Order: sequence, then structure tokens, then C-alpha cells
Amino acid sequence: MCIPTVQLFRFQQRRNFRSFANRFTFSGRLLSDPQAQAYLDKECTEFLPWLERIAGAKITDTLSIGKSTYGRSLLASKVIHAGDCILKVPFKAQITPDELPPDIRVSLTNEVGNIGKLAALLIIEKERGQNSKWVPYISRLPRPADMHSTIFWGEDEFKMIRCSAVHKETIKLKAQIEKEFSLVAHAFTQHIPGVIKRPDLEDFIYAYALVGSRAWEIAEGISLIPFADFMNHDGLSASIVMTDEDTQLSEVTADRNYSPGDEVLINYGEFSNATLMLDFGFTLPYNIHDEVKIQMDVPNDDPLRNMKLGLLQRHHTRSVKDISIFHSSSDTFTIKEVKSAKGKGKGIPQSLRAFARVLCCTIPQELTDLSKEAANNDGRLARLPFIDGSRELEAHKIILSHINRLIEDHSACIKEMEAYTCHFVSQRFAVRRQMARDLLFGELRVLRSAAEWLDHYCTNLFSTP
Repeated sequence: MCIPTVQLFRFQQRRNFRSFANRFTFSGRLLSDPQAQAYLDKECTEFLPWLERIAGAKITDTLSIGKSTYGRSLLASKVIHAGDCILKVPFKAQITPDELPPDIRVSLTNEVGNIGKLAALLIIEKERGQNSKWVPYISRLPRPADMHSTIFWGEDEFKMIRCSAVHKETIKLKAQIEKEFSLVAHAFTQHIPGVIKRPDLEDFIYAYALVGSRAWEIAEGISLIPFADFMNHDGLSASIVMTDEDTQLSEVTADRNYSPGDEVLINYGEFSNATLMLDFGFTLPYNIHDEVKIQMDVPNDDPLRNMKLGLLQRHHTRSVKDISIFHSSSDTFTIKEVKSAKGKGKGIPQSLRAFARVLCCTIPQELTDLSKEAANNDGRLARLPFIDGSRELEAHKIILSHINRLIEDHSACIKEMEAYTCHFVSQRFAVRRQMARDLLFGELRVLRSAAEWLDHYCTNLFSTP
């Protein structure tokens, strides 16, 4: 049994096409194809012993590398009981940015994040070829053609999700990757000229996506954990990767019983489809964690714009869950699915409703009153409903109008995507169109639930005693 004193860290980001396919199944069996079996037998006999030599310890005696219907996986090689510790990977068998050559590591300032640094290391190790101690692992990593993060999408694919915030987030991520690439490329040129060729942007994007989709947070940084990252995702699983700083181990404990041949699964975290497709390259057909990020603005032509911005700045919210910090003329808010139109609106952030109350103020006195109210309470601005019901109605109609526009945008994107016909559609495009469909339908479900609640709230505002 795993000692229950381990320190738990949230997954950083990980996964690739294998896990995208896994959305269709929570369990897999070893393929019966003799050639596939022979290939996997070779993987088992070569890869795990190599890793255990690196680790200087046993990694597992209950798991073996297998192949489910959708790709490489880990299978139970014997009976596993819930609570069994099924996998232990020592820190020294993991790949971290600390392995970068000292000159490179020092020259890569904080402008290059841990993912970028680990991507640089992967490029170096790949260039070393058979001289790299990590070659058995690197040779088993997916190729670019097998990866479906939105940073790899072409123009025709990318426009399918133009109505979603993930479109803008992808552009921001690509800009960040390009910025880090320039710093990494300069460091390579300065410190290892002629030894390792200067990477091009395409190489770095690929390495960055690999790390971003597979790395775990460990203590102060991140690491790639060979063998453990062969495990696929089950959104219902309670099994996660845990790290124990005292024993210097990453461990996985089974959350259920497995029979020999069953695919053993873990949970990556409670991520929306937007996060899954950007960071991991897959989606779920129905994701209970779907959410929608929306942006609200203080209009440029608002006569009280400067006063509102100043008020929002002075009364920035403290660090409370589900409360955004007002910091500019626009703010981003996250809406989750509202379960009942007649309930309390859980899923619509109080910070969004507060922002709308500020937006609908038309005279300076109203803003002054909001500031006094905040000072007399917990400092958070416009948290209480307006005493004037008509002003409260106006604030919520601002949100409802914004959400209805997003519903129209999503519906238009879906209609356009569904109407697309082509005599030949590549497998890659088919995969990504399905991902876009999962994303948009999930976000549309969330938006409609919010609109229904807001409409009910506005309709019943004056009928409430």
C-alpha cells in the first residue's frame, strides 16, 4: 500500500492523441493481432528493464505496457485491488529542466518557463541520438502528426472554434512559445554552437507541446515521468499521480479492482474541453467540467468610464474563489453550467454580476454609493443587489444580452461546421472537427443554462416579496 503521507500536486498538463481517442472508452483490452502483440512484448522486455536500471529500483510488478484499441497504454499484468500501490517512479528516473547544460540553464531567465526549459532539454537529448540516456523514452514519444493541441491546427480547422475563448488563448500561447523560442535559440547559439544545431521554431513548438501535454508538477518545478505517462485518462477515476518528497518518489494508487488484461487508468484533473484541447489535444463528448470564459468591457463612450475604471481599480477583489480582480477596462469571467433556472444561479460568478452593476450606473452618485457600501462591508464592490429593482434588472439584462450574443455566435459556428461537406476529409481533420463539435456543444450548453437562469431572475425580480 502507498503511504498516505504523500504530498499531492495538481497535474500540470499532459496527454496527446492516445487520450483523445480514450474518450470513447474507459477500459481497454490487449489487441489480439499477433504482430501488435509481438511489438508490445518487445516494448515490455526492453523499456521497463531499461527504466528500472535508470531508477535503481523496481518500478512496478503489476503493470505492463499494452495496446488498447486506441494506442499505447498500461495494463494490469495480475490482479490489482483498490488501494494497491501500482507504480513507483523515483525522481532520478524522471526528466527535469535541471538536466539542462549549466550554461544554458543559467542563460534562460525567468522569461522562459519550466515547460520551455524542459522543451529545450528534449531538443538537446533528441539531437544526441543514441548518445542520450533517454533515447528509449524519447523514441516512444508521439510524432507531430499524432498531436492535436490547437496550436497545431490549420486555418480551416482553427476557424471552427473562432467563437470560443480557446481561439484567443491559442493565439496567446503561440505568441508565448515564439517569445520563449527566441530566447532558447539565442542561448543555443551562444553556449553550444556546432555541438547541437540551433532549433527551428517548428522543433520548439513540437517539444513544447510534448512537455505541456505530459509533464507533472513536482515540488518547485515539473518533470516528465516515463512509464507513468503511458496511462490514459478516466474522468471518473480517483487515481492520480502523487509525489512524496521524503521518499523522492512519484506514486499511483489504484482506485478500483483490476483483472489481468484490464487497462489501468488515472484522472488528469477537472478540466473543461477548452483546456483539454489546448493543453492535451483531446476532448470529451460530454464534459461535466465544461465552462465558458466571457469578457465584459467598460465601453469607451461611457461618460463615467474613467470614474468606473478608477472605482474598479480601488476596490479590486481579494483572493477569493470565483472572484475576479478588476484591473482594466475589461475583465474575464468564467461561467459554469447552472443546474436549475429556479435555483441560486450557482455557476454565474458574483464578480460578473458585480461588474454589470457597475456598468449600468449612470450618475456619479450611484458609483459613490457602491464605494461606500463596499467600504462598510468586506471591501468587495457591488456584491449586494441594488435596492432599486429597475437598476438590478438592467444590470442582469446586460449580462443576459452578452450571453445571448455568445449563444448566437456558437450556434452560427456549429451550423457552419455541420454544413461543411467535402468528398475527402483527412483523418486529422475529422478528429479535430469532432473536438470542435465537443467544445462548442459543451459551451453552448453552459451558455444556455446561464441564459435560462438570468431570464428567470429578471422575470421574477419584481414578483419577489
